[in-house]
Amino acid sequence: MAAGRSEPAVDATASSVRREARDWIEENFDPQLSLRAWLERLADSGWAQPAWPADWYGRGLPPDLAALAYEEFNRVDAPGPPAGLGVMLAAPTIIAHGSDELRRTFVRAVLVGDHAWCQLFSEPGAGSDLAGLQTRAVPDGDEYVVDGQKVWTSGGQVADYGMLLARTDPDVPKHRGISYFALPMNQPGVEVRPLVQMTGESGFSEVFFSGARVPASSIIGELNGGWAVALSTLGFERTGLGAGSGIGFRLAGPGGSRLRQQQEVSLGEFIAAARAQPRSFGTNSTAMIGGNIVPLVALARELGRDGDQGVRQEIVRLYTLSCVNAWNGLRAQAAQRSGGRAGAEASLGKLMSSRIARQWRDTASLIARETAMLAGHDGPLGGRVASQLLATPGPSIYGGSDQIQRNIIGERVLGLPREADPSRTLPFRELKIGTQAPEQS
Repeated sequence: MAAGRSEPAVDATASSVRREARDWIEENFDPQLSLRAWLERLADSGWAQPAWPADWYGRGLPPDLAALAYEEFNRVDAPGPPAGLGVMLAAPTIIAHGSDELRRTFVRAVLVGDHAWCQLFSEPGAGSDLAGLQTRAVPDGDEYVVDGQKVWTSGGQVADYGMLLARTDPDVPKHRGISYFALPMNQPGVEVRPLVQMTGESGFSEVFFSGARVPASSIIGELNGGWAVALSTLGFERTGLGAGSGIGFRLAGPGGSRLRQQQEVSLGEFIAAARAQPRSFGTNSTAMIGGNIVPLVALARELGRDGDQGVRQEIVRLYTLSCVNAWNGLRAQAAQRSGGRAGAEASLGKLMSSRIARQWRDTASLIARETAMLAGHDGPLGGRVASQLLATPGPSIYGGSDQIQRNIIGERVLGLPREADPSRTLPFRELKIGTQAPEQS
């Protein structure tokens, strides 16, 4: 079988998918294998991402059947490809818009953990108005020279590549002069500064470009056509953040060049170490749903609140919201798989992720009462409840704010008129935004 190809699903059924997955696991799952060898074997089989196209390391399964395959792998705690923006955003975008050369370069590398990715979209003056970005890429031979600044870059400290939006033509309206690059992060001219959040974590960074270089061959999509590619990435992001389905591998292998050595352990050792660790339920909205309601139930029992009707009602409310959002996520994934862009489904899911985050916070606070403010290891759930009190506003901002999602729903679902924006037709060079704005006396 040629590299990058697996057998496409032909009239797949639930029973046939389960049978094929079990047979493949029985034949290939060997605890003596190195984790690296397992990830390579998994990627080449198409089971690492069974909903991806068969031509590009998937099996072409619809989301509901892919979920059944994941169940079979999770029965043996088989680790899947590294979690993160490579699998969630970069690879799907490259599959949808990249050249075959870019697909060959990057898709498998994401699945086997060679590359970690970050998203270089938002800027200090271009957050909600992303098309107003000012980072520029100027051609120089067969490369582009990049100067500018990005902010709120998740994983920037460890990324090998970045999904970069940069302005390549300032003489056309702002949406039409943007290109989308796969930018190497480990080079002179790229400076990453972690941002400390009020939770004490540094999940985001600001990134400065000063003469950084990216090959012209690394443009994803068309030159100056990056806005359409960016919309696809945002659709994948909102689907991922909002789906909340918990569908996927329960364990994820380490990814990126900085963690390559961790892949040399045996598969059995990796699984044993993962089983010895308490299940993480995270502090963001997508990490708190589905099976992560379980810690709240355990906390209620521990504190003797499991018989409280108010507590029980809020736990059920959280579970209901999570299930409904998971089903909506399946609709969004199906829309993307059929060749379209997830629109209203992704925006509804993104809005729901904010709602679920607040519901988790409120339910945990109701259970823990005043002890919810204890942030140390002796606090409820090891201090995670207190951390979530601080982290909850995040989902309503990152990945497109709640207000943006409501605008999308209003325009594309309810048919409301688009907000007036005269800047959409002006050449970007003439816009008085960001550093182009007149100085205030």
